[in-house]
Amino acid sequence: MKNKLFTLALCMTALVFTNCSSDDDNTPTQPITVVIDGAAVAPTVGGPNQQNQVYVDLSTNTTTSVQRDSWDLGFYSGTEFRVVINGSIAMAAAQLTTTDIDAVNSTNQEVLDLQPLVKTNTYNQASMQYVDAPNGALNGTAFSAITATDADNPVHLVNLGYTVGTETPTTGSIDTTDDERGWKKVRVLQDGTNYILQYADLDDTTHQEVTISKNTSYNYTFFSFDATSEIVIEPAKEAWDLNFTTFTDEVFIGTDSYGPYFYSDFVVTNTKQSTNAYVIDTEIQSELSYDNFTLADVDNTQFSDDQRSIGSSWRNSGGPSSSPSLKDNVFYIIRDTDGNLYKLKFLALFNEAGERGYPEFVYSLLQ
Repeated sequence: MKNKLFTLALCMTALVFTNCSSDDDNTPTQPITVVIDGAAVAPTVGGPNQQNQVYVDLSTNTTTSVQRDSWDLGFYSGTEFRVVINGSIAMAAAQLTTTDIDAVNSTNQEVLDLQPLVKTNTYNQASMQYVDAPNGALNGTAFSAITATDADNPVHLVNLGYTVGTETPTTGSIDTTDDERGWKKVRVLQDGTNYILQYADLDDTTHQEVTISKNTSYNYTFFSFDATSEIVIEPAKEAWDLNFTTFTDEVFIGTDSYGPYFYSDFVVTNTKQSTNAYVIDTEIQSELSYDNFTLADVDNTQFSDDQRSIGSSWRNSGGPSSSPSLKDNVFYIIRDTDGNLYKLKFLALFNEAGERGYPEFVYSLLQ
């Protein structure tokens, strides 16, 4: 087991909010004070617009921040040929029946039939097939697997999601999306160990083409339609464990799926490189507490391969007339890319002014 963590012994005071709340309205209640020892991190997600994705490497206590609308597609660098879409801006994609990208346009009946469902927040379970599997499984991407046979690689209709919100909302609320970004048509082929990306605006009669090479130092090679080039987004594949981001997840009402839903305040684990986590709810496991939890208490059978093992479970969602709030009864056990084990507890969702989008957490190495 490796440990690159610079030993910190910080005794810190943080704000913890405990009111029941919704996803986007009103202000938090008055904070209470807690004191916890460990390494503390406040990812700069950008306040109520949450314009950044922030990658955290626990073993070095470092963060990397990128603008979340700076990429569109990610090309997997592992043995499989898979393409992911940017769920942090609510993208969606649907496979078409044609392989002729130049023949696709906005008047095609297939395109017209698909467009109402190829998006998030439709409250229709049928839309789930048009977003990447929220658990991170590569066999559940909205893009079909890219094969070595060109004739088996269809055109995809791509909803580019939304621009990042720019307005200043009322205190305690969020503004994470603005205008719709429109549509593209995309086809991806294999060329040896490379990808060939073909893309165009929906009504263009010709397309652009670019070669995307796998880089095995990273989980994905990312491409931006705005920059028309590859762009570095994630740190090297073993140099991050958590990603603070907005996220496209599946929403349920009771046990019924209502399709893909766009979430704020989300945390993804780097399951591609075996970062795993599990939650401890002290209301259920009353014998455990964050302060007293030790290495001997770790239950290896509980670690999850689902990249949403933290997700939004660290906060209460609430209802239409109340803000989200921090859950003070949960903490997490995390195994990082180096095999180190940590305990982690969230300290804040709002800043001292009651503005949302200011997460803070504390964590300690278990040894």
